[in-house]
Amino acid sequence: MISSMALLAHDELGSGAPLLVVPGGPLLAPAYLGDLGGIACRMHLLHLRGTGRSGPAAPEMLRFDLHVDDVEAYRAASGLDTVDVLAHSAGTAIAVRYALRYPSRVRRLVLVTPSLRSFGVAPDPSALRAAAAARSDEPWYTGVVDALEAVLDGSMAAADWAALAPFYYGRWDAQAQEHARLADELRLPNAPQAYYAEGAPVATADELAGLDVPVLLVAGGVDPLPTAAAVRTVAAMLPRATVVVQPEAGHYPWMDDPVFFRSAVGEFVAG
Repeated sequence: MISSMALLAHDELGSGAPLLVVPGGPLLAPAYLGDLGGIACRMHLLHLRGTGRSGPAAPEMLRFDLHVDDVEAYRAASGLDTVDVLAHSAGTAIAVRYALRYPSRVRRLVLVTPSLRSFGVAPDPSALRAAAAARSDEPWYTGVVDALEAVLDGSMAAADWAALAPFYYGRWDAQAQEHARLADELRLPNAPQAYYAEGAPVATADELAGLDVPVLLVAGGVDPLPTAAAVRTVAAMLPRATVVVQPEAGHYPWMDDPVFFRSAVGEFVAG
């Protein structure tokens, strides 16, 4: 029987109202988030079970819905009452399930370049190809387009997925390359298989329609997965959703334009 909550480690940055931060990856330690562009909040960056200082965990303990009670245990142990929650990418699967299970504890929810999988939204290969083709004039493009086609054809090879890294940044410069290298170092082997293991729930339309929480969804204007159009599809399932598309930003928008990102998130959580 899978149970037992993990006592999560965390990092705290900034000052102001508390903001619980759920990393993506899936299952990356929060170092890759940096300071999230300097959002004016007291950020509690969680080390999810199995990651960072929270220590190792068996694969069967890593399915995303099993992290939800860890987040609640952290909130309670920290003496926080109603909190804002920000999640990135795959971490949005945990954050949305947390808001559904503990709605009285969530004041506002920020979903940054959200994963589509836990919403039951399938990626559109034609939209992915179009998003990729829009960057065909960039010097790295010809070196990675074959890997893109392999992935779209179903490749799970780590080399093919790693080759796609430039698509996820608005600028494939030295800072982005170092960030991608750090993320690779933090990545757990077979993390997607464990995180999205059999039995992981897909949020239903009825569940999402009942989520009475203001939600901000931040999309990257050049992010291929999810595209801005896909983020709008997810937003349409949520009764109190706002979408912000950050121009020329990829999957890590706080890196591409931290001023824009912290302004958009800061205004939302201050509302």
